[in-house]
Amino acid sequence: MKKQTQQDIIDLYKKRFQEESVTLEILPPSGSYREYIRLTSPHFKAIGTWNEDVKENNAFIEFSKHFRDKGIKVPEIYEYKQTECIYLQEDLGNETLFSYLSEVRETEGFSDKIIAIYRKVVKELPKIQIIAGRDINYDFCYPRKAFDRQSMMWDLNYFKYYFLKLAKIAFNEQLLEDDFTTFTDYLLKAESSFFLFRDFQSRNIMLIDGEPWFIDYQGGRQGALQYDLASLLYDSKADIPQRVREELMEDYLDELEKIHPVDRNEFRQYFYGYVLIRMMQAMGAYGFRGFYEKKEHFLKSIPFALENLEIVLGKVALPVELPELIKVLNSLSDSEVLKKVASKQAELTIAITSFSFKKGYPSDHSGNGGGFVFDCRSVTNPGKYDRYKTLTGKDEPVIRFFEEGTDMEEFLKPVFSVVERSVEKYLERGFSHLSVSFGCTGGQHRSVYSAERMGAYLRNKYPVRVVIHHREQDN
Repeated sequence: MKKQTQQDIIDLYKKRFQEESVTLEILPPSGSYREYIRLTSPHFKAIGTWNEDVKENNAFIEFSKHFRDKGIKVPEIYEYKQTECIYLQEDLGNETLFSYLSEVRETEGFSDKIIAIYRKVVKELPKIQIIAGRDINYDFCYPRKAFDRQSMMWDLNYFKYYFLKLAKIAFNEQLLEDDFTTFTDYLLKAESSFFLFRDFQSRNIMLIDGEPWFIDYQGGRQGALQYDLASLLYDSKADIPQRVREELMEDYLDELEKIHPVDRNEFRQYFYGYVLIRMMQAMGAYGFRGFYEKKEHFLKSIPFALENLEIVLGKVALPVELPELIKVLNSLSDSEVLKKVASKQAELTIAITSFSFKKGYPSDHSGNGGGFVFDCRSVTNPGKYDRYKTLTGKDEPVIRFFEEGTDMEEFLKPVFSVVERSVEKYLERGFSHLSVSFGCTGGQHRSVYSAERMGAYLRNKYPVRVVIHHREQDN
């Protein structure tokens, strides 16, 4: 942000709150070209925003006021100086739905805590789309008033030029264009007189005391209900388990029925079509930002997007023929360029758990199933000796016990061999999750030691993210 722009924001803050800002924090950039700073003073705080796109600013300001009038939780706009392209908005904190689920998922997986928040979100969505959308001023929409044929073709060509071509995916351009036309003809048959948020995903949902608030709706326009739900449930990095996606769709439809009649079967049929176009739009963005602008962190989403695409292609049954498009989408998983991206960018998380067999097997929180469970009870148990009873497998006396007087090393050697084979294959194929669990009688000594040894071994040998959870000790 330019020094003069920063000073203009500081001056605007002082004018609004009659206090000098005492701290100034430049916030990290997002996927847009907007720039943000957090300002605080003894009694107030705000987010200062600069965006040289005046029409986009006007849309955000107008929609914010409208949503607040309708009881939708969005930031208050304190001041707007159009000539300088700056405004002050309410500071909603740092916790997004994505940061929350990432933190919880490390120890609990995609737990009931996360699902409960998503349920709140999908129950709010119909209010935004229908109640707030009834009398919103669509004249402020930018760059289009509706998610119409022009908008759809922009997205599809974005996918074609910035993802397919830059990833060197082969296709027949004329046949693909014909399928794009057929596809948009089909999608446009869905009822579309509602407010379409456009980028309704986990990074644009803030959490305050466990309640969802919404940001970044300046691209909103009129459109079909299915698009925003598709954006939320098939958000690549959120990686929602498929079972949970289907449950959340039913929760959404239950809430929607309270305020608008809906044919559930028809909704579902159009839904997967909108999932596809949303996914193609997102992949176009990953390609533009990653391949074209060389911002490599955008490429990290591609492996997740391809996993989602594989699921959707197995479920979608559109009543129109799209031979070239479906062929191209199916070919993405075989692309050598994308395989290299996946192997370079995909982060394999290995969840290692210690547990007591007395309290049952650990739950699979990844939604993927599978993984390994190893029984450590064949190894001599230090818990039989009084001097070790209050210690765990992380304590030095217990570690020495295993290293000097037991067959623990003989037990672990083949275990390491089996697990490392899967790790290497998972890295090669771009998989995102592997679970490894160790059980013993009390979940205190042998299983804890084994889990710690496995974690250290994998961290030292592979470019993976290791998360260790000692179920009986950490709870």
